[in-house]
Amino acid sequence: MNNIPPGSAIGVDLGGTKIHAAVVGPDGTVISEHRLPTDVGGGPMKVVGDIVRAVRDELDADLSVIDAVGVGLAGQIDPETGVVRSSPNLKWTDFPFGERLQQALGVPVVVENDVTTAAWGEWRHGAGRGIDDLLVLYVGTGVGGGIVSDGRLLAGDRGMAGEVGHMTIVAGGRQCNCPNRGCLEAYVGGWAIAERAVEAVVANPEAGRGLLDMARGAELTARLVAEAADAGDDLALELMYDTGQYLGAGLTGLIHIFNPARVILGGGVIEGSPGLVLAAESVVRANAIPAYTDGLEVRRSELGGNAGVIGSASMALERVVSGSNQL
Repeated sequence: MNNIPPGSAIGVDLGGTKIHAAVVGPDGTVISEHRLPTDVGGGPMKVVGDIVRAVRDELDADLSVIDAVGVGLAGQIDPETGVVRSSPNLKWTDFPFGERLQQALGVPVVVENDVTTAAWGEWRHGAGRGIDDLLVLYVGTGVGGGIVSDGRLLAGDRGMAGEVGHMTIVAGGRQCNCPNRGCLEAYVGGWAIAERAVEAVVANPEAGRGLLDMARGAELTARLVAEAADAGDDLALELMYDTGQYLGAGLTGLIHIFNPARVILGGGVIEGSPGLVLAAESVVRANAIPAYTDGLEVRRSELGGNAGVIGSASMALERVVSGSNQL
């Protein structure tokens, strides 16, 4: 049995391919953790059961000393009820996930968007500590964000604020996975980088030979493009340069809107190509109104892959203790 200090919570980062669960101490320390595949095909109750088994068996958690469970997942969530309105990755619509998980565990459960919880984690325990005006942008397969304004996390009318990946940066541009065209995500999300790479290789097979050789018959991915760029491949370098330009353009607009003191960039694409942080910052400083960049800091995520579990646990604990959004 793990030695779990008072005030601890369980955080769950639930994605379309994996479930990452962890016991998190009140100071944001990960005490124990476990990862397992997400059985999307088994339906939502199978996922609930897998989370319960992970918490009870793999984490060896004594639920009698756990104050709350927080879950972050990609999609549109009603944080008041824990209902997942829509989650394309999980193929859920209007599923009362929070209620079902709370019934199974017997512990208060809080459900939020995954990037919102990651932003909360960075704000409370990572690179955003002590900042009252903060912009957190996570670039992974998709793009999402969290905004802290005057010491409060912006939620919006229905708790769904922060979908910064679906702001338009090119009118009539590339088709996004949402109904819109020209979204930031359609240029810098992992799926979009891969799509752009395929188009570039088809348009110029000679220039794309290095990428194809690295792929060895496998599918081109954003990670492979980043690795090829690190190895000096000209086409990959061009693709990642363009990605930095697009990311910087999106950040410039967001900085003009929210006037943050600090910007934090994280997610799988940033972890795989950390040079994008400096590239995007350079675009911002070259194009933003100078008054908005005076004193502005742009940093990489401190929590990395643990931001989701730390953030969801911390958020759940704070909300349950305060009595807000408790199911």
